[in-house]
Formats: sequence, C-alpha cells, structure tokens
Amino acid sequence: MVDIQVNRNGTKVVRSFKPDFLLIRQHVRDAHEDWRNLLLGFQYGGIPSVNTLSSTYNFLDKPWVFAQMIQIQKRLGKDAFPLIEQAYYPNHKEMLITPKFPVVVKIGHAHQGLGKVKIDSAHSFQDIASVVAVCQSYATTEPFVEGKYDLHIQKIGDNYKAYLRKSISGNWKANTGSAMLEQIAMNERYKLWVDECSKLFGGLDIVAVEAIQGKDGREHIIEVNGSSMTLLGETQEEDRRLIADLVLTRMQQVLKPVTTLSKATSSGAIMHQALNGHHSNPHQSNSPQSRHGQQLMMNATSVRQAQGQGHNPSMGSERPVLPGAVPVTIPSHSAGAGGSGHHPQGPGAQMSHSMPNAHHPPHPQPHPHPHPHGPPQPHAPPMHPAMAARTASKDEEDTMKNLRKTFAGIFGDM
Repeated sequence: MVDIQVNRNGTKVVRSFKPDFLLIRQHVRDAHEDWRNLLLGFQYGGIPSVNTLSSTYNFLDKPWVFAQMIQIQKRLGKDAFPLIEQAYYPNHKEMLITPKFPVVVKIGHAHQGLGKVKIDSAHSFQDIASVVAVCQSYATTEPFVEGKYDLHIQKIGDNYKAYLRKSISGNWKANTGSAMLEQIAMNERYKLWVDECSKLFGGLDIVAVEAIQGKDGREHIIEVNGSSMTLLGETQEEDRRLIADLVLTRMQQVLKPVTTLSKATSSGAIMHQALNGHHSNPHQSNSPQSRHGQQLMMNATSVRQAQGQGHNPSMGSERPVLPGAVPVTIPSHSAGAGGSGHHPQGPGAQMSHSMPNAHHPPHPQPHPHPHPHGPPQPHAPPMHPAMAARTASKDEEDTMKNLRKTFAGIFGDM
C-alpha cells in the first residue's frame, strides 16, 4: 500500500492505494532528494515498472553507470563509442594526484549541473578536495572540453530522436542559462550509441545519451540517463504520447486479465437450465448439463402423469393447492355425462402437484380436450382408489430417488 498526502485548504488528506504499475519520471536520488526507501518498498511488492526497478536502482550512482559504459567502450572501441576519460576518487584523501588542468570536478550524485566545478589550477583543486571532505562523498574528474554544442540522443521504445543544444549565455554548462535547441537527423553512429546503452541493466525502454562536441570536431559521451531523462524541444507532447503508448504496451504484457468461472455462477446456470431448459430454444447445445436438465424434466413429467392416473375424479373431493404448485386439468370420465363429451369444470377437475424446487415451477403440459360435438372418447376402466394411491406413492418414491441422483450427478462432480 502507498500513502499520498494531499493538501486541501490547508488540511492534509492521506490517500492509500495499491499500485499495479509504475512509470518513474523523476530522479530517485538527487542533490536534495533521496527516494530510495520508496523504491525498495516497490521492489518488495513486486510492482512492474518502466524502466524496471532494478535498472532504476542501478542509476542511483553515476560512477556505477559510467563503469558500465567503460565496458561498452572496451567492446566497441574508442572510435565507435567515444567515452570521455574520467578519474574516480572514493573520498577526499585520494585527491592527491593532480590531473591535467583545466578539469571538471563532479562531487557526489547530482543532476542538472549541480555539484560540477571547473578547476584551473592545483591550488583550486586542493580547495575543492576540502569541500569533498565536508560532503563525505566520492568525486570524479573529467578533462574540460571547450564545447561547440551538446548532443542529446534519446530512445523511447522504438522511436529515436537527436538534438543539439548550444549555449547563448556564455556559460560553459550548456544546460545552464539560455541555450538554443535544434532537432537534427538521426544517423547510424548515434543510433549505435543509444542502442548499446539501452541494453544496460537488463534493458532500458527509455534511455538518453548525453554527449558534447568540442570545437576541434571530436565527440565525447559524458553520461546516460534512464526514464528520468528530460524531454526537449517542440516534440515534448509527441514524446509523452510515445511514453504513454509504451506504458500501455508493457501493462498489457505483464497485467493480462484472468477470466475464471466461479462455482456459484456455474451451479446457478446449470440449475436454471435444468428446470427451464425443457421449454427453451430447441437449438440449444447438447452439453452434459443440458442432458441432465432434460432428464430432470422428464422425471418431473412422470411424477405428474403417475399422480394423474392415481386420482379418482368420481370422489369429487378438492385438494388444497400448495404454494408454488402447478394446477393440471384432468378431463372428466363420468358415466352419466351423456353423449356430448363436454363437461364443465367442477370439484375434482383440478389437482396440484408440489415440485422439489418451488422457485422454478415447470410449465404444465398441454392436454388435448375432446371436441364439444364429437363422440365420447374411449377410456380405460377406473382403478380402485386404494390401489391407485399405492401405485402413485410407489412411482413418486422412485421418481424422487431419480431426482436426487440427478442433482447429485450435476453438483457432485463440480
């Protein structure tokens, strides 16, 4: 869980949420900020991100990144990958050997020109060494290159861009003060630089290479940045869209939705199909659940037929209708009806059958009625009431056993 403090009308409001994906667009560590504790927490939670959390952690110290670029230069050669020369001092005590002046001293880990000092003499170098002692940090030195302009080569996914930046304020730091920015054509040399750097730390989706071109025409690679790189020029909106598309692509790769069918849903669907599937679309699929539902309805129909045969309409008694029961009309077979064959409904003309599930009563089966003016329909001789009751009770018992077995077959295998 992540807590965010928001100030609303002078009141601090804390919001808590669980992130699913991260896009890190700021420096985790800078001259006055250090968010390593949050980075470690995201790593504990296993949150995917662009760039990856492991690569972002490797960018916490610039000398560590520069050491990886030294390996690239050794593999490609100085001409193909012109990395600037750099000396590393773990602390101020090691700053005894004076380099060739002028030099640029970089103290600690900082961005945007902070912590960079141009030194022209050995006395100034000793003075800056005392500052390093107070900072309790490491330091690096690079030969000062009188630059013509700076180069910025960036890669966002599969999109490449290159810019040159020239200071117009007279400052030796091209990223300080006023500068002129121009987008230039991408060439194979610059593409090689950024492609090789994008392979660092397991792969970088967003990467930028910073270089400087001296007045002598020679180019020098000075550093590389990850997803916290600065967007330049008039194409910033386009670059933001490219980053958004890249993030959506990575999210689709690592956060694929998993669709599962719950047992309760499948059971409810099977129950509904078992009780109502007999009157549903005749083109429905012949699945095992559908066959179980049809068998269930056939058994229920046999219960109604068995109870209808065992009823003696001559007794003229009316049974109470149970809640959820289905009335079934039985044609009368009285001997004193004459030859018309038409009998109005009277006592005993309807009887109710209670089904096991009252919530989904099956629809009654249609029964043909004799023609009002036709001859009387033939029928079987009436059965004795006691024998009919015993037969209906036995058939109902067997049918209920079949229903229980059917329900056990449907829900027991899930």
